[in-house]
Amino acid sequence: MNTTAQIIDDLTQPFPLSCLQTQWELLSDQVMGGVSSGGLTCDTVAGHAGLRMRGQVSLANDGGFLQMALDMALGGGSVDASGWTAIAFAAIGAGEEYNVHLRTDAVTRPWQSYRHSFIASQAWTEITLPFADFTPHRLDAPFDPATLRRIGIVAIGRAFEADITVRDLRFVT
Repeated sequence: MNTTAQIIDDLTQPFPLSCLQTQWELLSDQVMGGVSSGGLTCDTVAGHAGLRMRGQVSLANDGGFLQMALDMALGGGSVDASGWTAIAFAAIGAGEEYNVHLRTDAVTRPWQSYRHSFIASQAWTEITLPFADFTPHRLDAPFDPATLRRIGIVAIGRAFEADITVRDLRFVT
């Protein structure tokens, strides 16, 4: 096992398939009556291929999110990421703030997650988010990387034009 990094997705599989053999999907607040809309593609942006989420985040009808999400194991199972201390990826956007939402076995409701925000700057930038810095949202259980089920990159909480591209997602120490 590589002790410095573990690939989550390096875009070597045909989109929307990940290196984990699970598929990327776009979720929006439309599942709860909102009207945010967007798309998820594999595009080349500023010379690099990446997963690109674009769309309009709207607060109408109590909405307010778009999310590119990936189950960590087939069948919705969990993976043990306790051998690593952070999640890392490269991102590019328009200087907007986004979140990474992690879900573990302790997350039982759709609105629960462990969250960390970051800025997607106008140039490709390496982002490293330590697990210790993720905050529980609407749950009390501490984050347990040994039961990681899903990762989401989320445009959330305010009305704006979302445009973010990410690549080289991995766990790191």
